[in-house]
Amino acid sequence: MLKINLNNFSYLNDSVLENIDFKVEKGIQLSLIGESGCGKSSLLKIIYGLLDCDNGTFFWNDIQILGPKFHLVPGMPFMKYLAQDFDLMPFITVGENVGKFLSNFYPKEKQNRIDELLDLVEMAEFKHIKAKFLSGGQMQRVALARVLAQEPEVLLLDEPFSHIDNFRKNDLRRKIFAYLKEKQITTIVASHDINDVLSFSDEVIVLKDKTILEKATPKDLYFHPKHKYTAALFGEVNEIEIEGKLQLIYPHQFQMVETSNLKVEVVASYFKGKNYLIETKSENQIVFFENEKELSKTSIVYLKKIDL
Repeated sequence: MLKINLNNFSYLNDSVLENIDFKVEKGIQLSLIGESGCGKSSLLKIIYGLLDCDNGTFFWNDIQILGPKFHLVPGMPFMKYLAQDFDLMPFITVGENVGKFLSNFYPKEKQNRIDELLDLVEMAEFKHIKAKFLSGGQMQRVALARVLAQEPEVLLLDEPFSHIDNFRKNDLRRKIFAYLKEKQITTIVASHDINDVLSFSDEVIVLKDKTILEKATPKDLYFHPKHKYTAALFGEVNEIEIEGKLQLIYPHQFQMVETSNLKVEVVASYFKGKNYLIETKSENQIVFFENEKELSKTSIVYLKKIDL
């Protein structure tokens, strides 16, 4: 179990994180979400031991995680961290980058492990290519393979798919998270991508104003957010008073009806593929809903919340 208890972390005398207290069971995949600058990356660096935190304790089972004040080489042997800069060595090959920290005592097993991981991240054909010739997305895939090479007990990922093209990202994401679950690797992912969060996380922590705003399963956060900030991280959300109660309603939870208490005027229609996102106004409030067809600007329609 990973146990995090951080009372306060400051950078250049500015407080960055406060009262961060949570636990992650073995094999659980946890996501950290929140707006840019909320402290997601800093928290990962603290957990890994790249940053010192004088006011807090961090444990993996009974092993205390300590920062650079205590370790000449920051980091813990049972934990790996993938930063957004990848940190590949440009003048050696892809295969050499992946196998950099694997033992040379068993060369055949080492090469088998490298091949296995390159297949996982769909980079086998680049094994003998120097890293400096790769694109950003290719570098990110190689970096993923490298952090997995030694099968860490704990893996920290900072925006792990941010540079990878969408046509490849979905398949790769399924493979990586399935692999982590199969190997029972405890994983913490800092991400802006809701597909990382909703489809693959067991638990989600929402960071805001230096601390934890909410912590729950993806379904609970999505369907029962306690704050508009949380709901807005998953996309457009409406905050509307219905029957005297202020409610958070996603666009797909509205449907057009012949008449209702919610009368709106169409402002714009945005094509989203399978449907349109319709922007409307009701008095001085903007209201979004989804519709199969584009609607004419200034059209008057009526909306009703549907139960899902």
